[in-house]
Amino acid sequence: MRRRRLWKTLPVALALLAAACTGGGGGSTGAQASGGSNVNGAAPLHLVMWMGYTPPPPKNTSQEYVSLLDMVKAYEKQHPNITIAVRYVNNDYTLQKVPVALQGNKQPDISYQYGTSMPQLASAPKLVDLTSRVKAAGYGFNDFFPGERAVTTLNDKVLGVPALVDNLAVVYNKDLFAKAGLKTPSPNWTWSELVADAKAISDPANKVFGLAYPSDGSEATVWVYEAMLWEAGGDILNADNTKAAFNSPAGVEALTTLRRMEQDGSLYLDFNPDAGKTEDLFNSNRIGMLITAPWDLPSFPNAHYGVQFMPSFRPGGNHDTIAGPDNWVIFDNGQDHVNAAWDFLRYMTSPGQVAQNSMNTGDLPTRLSVVQRPGFVKSFGTAWPGEGTFTENLKNLVKARPQIPQYPRVSAALGQAIVSGIQGKGTPQDLLNQAAQQADGFLAVPA
Repeated sequence: MRRRRLWKTLPVALALLAAACTGGGGGSTGAQASGGSNVNGAAPLHLVMWMGYTPPPPKNTSQEYVSLLDMVKAYEKQHPNITIAVRYVNNDYTLQKVPVALQGNKQPDISYQYGTSMPQLASAPKLVDLTSRVKAAGYGFNDFFPGERAVTTLNDKVLGVPALVDNLAVVYNKDLFAKAGLKTPSPNWTWSELVADAKAISDPANKVFGLAYPSDGSEATVWVYEAMLWEAGGDILNADNTKAAFNSPAGVEALTTLRRMEQDGSLYLDFNPDAGKTEDLFNSNRIGMLITAPWDLPSFPNAHYGVQFMPSFRPGGNHDTIAGPDNWVIFDNGQDHVNAAWDFLRYMTSPGQVAQNSMNTGDLPTRLSVVQRPGFVKSFGTAWPGEGTFTENLKNLVKARPQIPQYPRVSAALGQAIVSGIQGKGTPQDLLNQAAQQADGFLAVPA
């Protein structure tokens, strides 16, 4: 399941969820309110779990599935009355399958869901409110990174627990840096340094570029820009998510930086970022830097690369990153099933299991306490080269994209403004103002 985890706009799923919601309440059942767990009784319980980890063969590309299955087997051994059926469901279609399952009363007990699907999923009948459970003594909900917790929470209700976390950092080509006589980036570097490094690396006549940027106007375009926006001190929306805020001076500074790089020939515009061409160019020493996530590292078998935090805009400034955290959620199939499902999720997301899963799979740890274990980052980075820096970068994960149903439309308007701004089809301020006006119209319509 190593791939981009970005926003999936699913209008069919939205319509089906809305229809499903007319058949029942919002899911505030006794099972949801309960924080207790009684899972060791004699009565057998059979749970169904949807997950998107690719089963083997081959085993060497199915580490996440194998690790999950090992946890299921270990849990079942400790709880002989409970069995868990692990069923593969492609994560790109899980949100679409939920309303169909609900209409037939065939919903799973546990499901993997994209974090960006939570605003649509929040109103689904039988989705369990986990607030009292995650805040109970001993679980350590605050041990998860702030950006993860934000994606589990809608309207002050915690509707999931973190299943996976990633973040954006700069992956740089050490050979091209050395060829240009440049020092490798430091953790405290700035965007002005990145711009200068990109210019020094670039050789437009021979089609060598300093930095690649996804330029199709999709969420791939937007989420890199949003990290830059935060690094410049700005925000996507205002505090109550009613107005656009990305057309601020910080937003203009971020977009102007990209425009300047395109003008000086150091920016490679990737108009089809899912096609893999940028990765091929990076492997062949034609691109000096990528802003990408840890799941992309296996794409660079031929490159001598390093990983560094994204830059700040001013010395001593922030290096805020962005992530696409995903969640485990529970559906209400009765009190006993909810209690058992929660008990398994509590086991699976405990610090010990999180640490072991990361070492087994290369997935970043979802808990701060795991990152802080003596020697963990070093051991993890040795086992999975490059992942150590991505793990340290989790400390820069302090914000999340707005968890509101209107976000896909806001993102689409912003994405077009970014691409137009990079290409010089208007001033950054004018283009961002136009996108903000569109976004405000979307936000004015109740979800």
